[in-house]
Amino acid sequence: MTARKRTSSLTNQPPPPKPTIAPAEDFRLAPPKLGVIFVISALLCSLYLYLLCFHYNVDSELKRPILINAGLSLVGFFVTLKLIPVAARYVLRRNMFGFDINKRGTPQGDVKVPESLGIVVGIVFLIVAIIFQFFNFTEDSLWLVEYNAALASICFMILLGFVDDVLDVPWRVKLLLPSFATLPLLMAYAGHTTIVIPKPLVSYVGLEILDLGRIYKLYMALLAVFCTNSINIHAGLNGLEIGQTVVIAAAILIHNVMQIGASVDSELRQAHAFSIYLTQPLMATSLAMLAYNWYPSAVFVGDTYTVFAGMTMAVAGILGHFSETLLIFFIPQVLNFLLSLPQLAGIVKCPRHRLPKFDPATGLLTGTKDGTLVNVYLRIFGRKSEKSLCVHLLVFQALACAFCFLLRHFLAGWYK
Repeated sequence: MTARKRTSSLTNQPPPPKPTIAPAEDFRLAPPKLGVIFVISALLCSLYLYLLCFHYNVDSELKRPILINAGLSLVGFFVTLKLIPVAARYVLRRNMFGFDINKRGTPQGDVKVPESLGIVVGIVFLIVAIIFQFFNFTEDSLWLVEYNAALASICFMILLGFVDDVLDVPWRVKLLLPSFATLPLLMAYAGHTTIVIPKPLVSYVGLEILDLGRIYKLYMALLAVFCTNSINIHAGLNGLEIGQTVVIAAAILIHNVMQIGASVDSELRQAHAFSIYLTQPLMATSLAMLAYNWYPSAVFVGDTYTVFAGMTMAVAGILGHFSETLLIFFIPQVLNFLLSLPQLAGIVKCPRHRLPKFDPATGLLTGTKDGTLVNVYLRIFGRKSEKSLCVHLLVFQALACAFCFLLRHFLAGWYK
């Protein structure tokens, strides 16, 4: 959840008057931080593009749709960039705004920040993904059913996320929402339900491949629930929600193109290309939102974005058949979840906002006793500014993804 204080959360207050529609010229959104986005894009995308276009000899039948998808994603980036200021005006007119808690006591802490702008990213993503079908899938395509089922699950999650932003759904209910959103994908899933037994365990199990049947679909649903909620609870800093998403998305893209380049199995290569078709639009539209959400944030993404991003990456991992690798990419989120368990389970008191303490005199954040990775990092490494802390956590996210690649390299041929 973003570091914000909603006006709807105030209790024992008279109902607010009907909002008046202010002229458009009264509202000015801070310009996007395109310089920051250019640097982040160069760092995250350069290796992926090099592997796709130069390092691996990817078949033209696969490379062509990937590049078309990349072109459409680039268009989605600019469309998102243009729509965010427009949408920000509309949500402010409907009193959908918050105050940045991590800037409380400063002039920036009194600024009304438009929230729930993740709906823009979700809509543009869906439009790009739907238009892409015209260039890649035919009516008898074997992947078309699963592709549309994936989009249905993502669309369902965007809807539920926006409902959460408007109605402020309790967190216990949030845990269940992704379970319903995965139903279209689970019903349409026609892929394998088998797992490869690690080689050291084959002699004990007696099998090299184990068919889990419906248990595999249950695992798919649980993975979607975890990915969706883990992005949502590892938050609270300007740029952290989107930042972790684009870092993981970049790792997913690199992993997919490496598997396409190294595999001779056409079905497996198509599965990884399928994952790329979903991840490229996610990354492009997210980078556009990050231009407005980077410190100091001009807009809040809301739970709409966090659950949408988590569901999209979960679907990309499930249909790309690399769910184990995806979980390693999510190491910081797994740590944050484990740290949060005592509070989420009610064993330890859980406040509404588990955020660090902000000192307006110095502009630094101090870790509290709340069980989040943000607070634990501050307690270990000392006080930091919000921007510096966010950069540190994103570097940690990148290192976790790099560790995954190293782990796969050293275990290749021995583990599986």
